Amino acid sequence: MRIRIVDAFTDRPFSGNPAGVLLLEGGAFPAAERLQEIAAEVNLSETAFAHPLPPGGTADWALRWFTPVAEVDMCGHATLATAHVLHTTGLATGPVRFTARCGILSATAHPDGSLTLDFPTAPLSEEPMPYGLADALGGDPVSVHGTGEHVGDLLVELRDEAAVRTLAPDFAALATHSRRGVIATAAAEDPARGYDYVSRGFFPGVGIDEDPVTGSAHTALAPFWSARLGRDDLTGLQASARSGLVRTALRGERTLLTGTAVTVIDGELLTTF
Repeated sequence: MRIRIVDAFTDRPFSGNPAGVLLLEGGAFPAAERLQEIAAEVNLSETAFAHPLPPGGTADWALRWFTPVAEVDMCGHATLATAHVLHTTGLATGPVRFTARCGILSATAHPDGSLTLDFPTAPLSEEPMPYGLADALGGDPVSVHGTGEHVGDLLVELRDEAAVRTLAPDFAALATHSRRGVIATAAAEDPARGYDYVSRGFFPGVGIDEDPVTGSAHTALAPFWSARLGRDDLTGLQASARSGLVRTALRGERTLLTGTAVTVIDGELLTTF
């Protein structure tokens, strides 16, 4: 079985967020334990598994995502990577619909090679400052928001871009503060650089200390910054070591995430399910 490693939310290899992509034959997933073993072996923040569905339904492919230690409800960069593989191999020529734990998602390819994902917007709820969060994060939050069932993170606003970039969290302590992780964000210091806000994503609760570029987090970042900046169409920079840009478009209960991807490894899985 072919396995591909795709760098998502970037247009060049060795940047953005790498994801494993396995397109399965047949109409069902193997046992979750087997998928988890493969994701642990791949050892990237996410590995996506997809299989085709019969024509005429509400979705074209079934999709699941696994970190090295857990299955998750929603993943943007591995969905972008999967859609990239489907389009570059000719398995899809138009919009692709996926059914996943978080509902129906879609991906649309554009002539310039970019892809737009249609995801549910995360419902934000302001929350009191959890005790110990500032020490665990290594920064002083301005505000804290919950992000709903499927994202499951705390969205933490910091005073400025420099505060986000210089964070050095205590990951063991941070893991106790949310179901999945913590998104730290601030307004861009200079929007002329090509982005409106900056973020970093820490997810020690699912085995990822820092994620390079987190598409699902932008379903919460989009409504957060759209409300503050007064625009529905924005660009976010995730300021990890690998870095990546996500163009966000808030459309009410849906958020559009646009980015590019590049396949860097195309190999063969030498085992059976």
